Amino acid sequence: MSFIKRYIRLEIGIFLIIATIATAVSCSEKKQKKKDLVAKASTTELNATTSKEAAKPVSEAFKKYWYAGEAEITSYELKQARYGELRDGKAVLVYVTEPFSDKDQVKSDYPSNEKSTSVLKLNATKNFNTGIYPYSIMTSTFYPVTDGQHAMKITMSMQEWCGHVFTQLNNREQFEVESRSYFQSEGDQNFSLNKTLLENEIWQKIRINPNDLPTGKLKMIPSFEYVRLRHIELKPYEVEIKKATQETSMRYSLVYPSLNRSLEILFNNQFPYEVISWKETFKSGFGPNAKEMVTTAKKIKTIKSPYWSKNSNAYVSLRDTLGLD
Repeated sequence: MSFIKRYIRLEIGIFLIIATIATAVSCSEKKQKKKDLVAKASTTELNATTSKEAAKPVSEAFKKYWYAGEAEITSYELKQARYGELRDGKAVLVYVTEPFSDKDQVKSDYPSNEKSTSVLKLNATKNFNTGIYPYSIMTSTFYPVTDGQHAMKITMSMQEWCGHVFTQLNNREQFEVESRSYFQSEGDQNFSLNKTLLENEIWQKIRINPNDLPTGKLKMIPSFEYVRLRHIELKPYEVEIKKATQETSMRYSLVYPSLNRSLEILFNNQFPYEVISWKETFKSGFGPNAKEMVTTAKKIKTIKSPYWSKNSNAYVSLRDTLGLD
């Protein structure tokens, strides 16, 4: 009997030793896994931080010009290529700063009560006729004044007598895109894209700090207007970008080899870097009638005005000042 008791005690002792060793190994593995997870999280956070260019301070000259309670409005003489012919029209670039809600991604009604970002908004419009019926195009781009990141939102709408189309991009975890069209093949679409350069945002980067404009062989999403006019997929395309400084101006050129398209923007090389003109070369028309044509826009007049308060008939003359009527 005493032999059996000793044997049982020995078995229990061996079991306890094995259990203790197993527990120690398990705890060690858990601690190591936890360390690995923390290290991975730290690496991810570091990559996320370093991949996003730091916000840049806004200069005093910028504040004085852009926070004076006025918008900058510039009119342009437009010759727009459409359906294989040049159409006379007008283009307008309206730049203005405003608070932009980070959560809802719209103009903030109460910026002091919520987290918002100061953006330089550009409303770019084009109006021209194709034969009997008119075209109206408007693109709104909301870009942080501190630069160093992508546009927070882009919307584009196009109207003509056949119908109208609309595209919206929201900058969230990814680019979230909504696309609406009266064409069945394009229809209602909702999709996401990885973040990349946007052609629409370069018009604000020019006005904020043209020295930071991207150059080289890159990938970029073309302007929403072009995507719609040519009925191509909204996605990044390879682009070759160059910047050239002249005596009083700078020339910024984009070439999309696969699209047979180029865009050239001429702007003053001194603050506030006003856009003087631009030209866009691409194939216009469809099928065998398609041919390479050049759309051009040349500056008519620039004014600064709180235009939102000038909606009385008494201010119609300002349209004459801008050469729009």
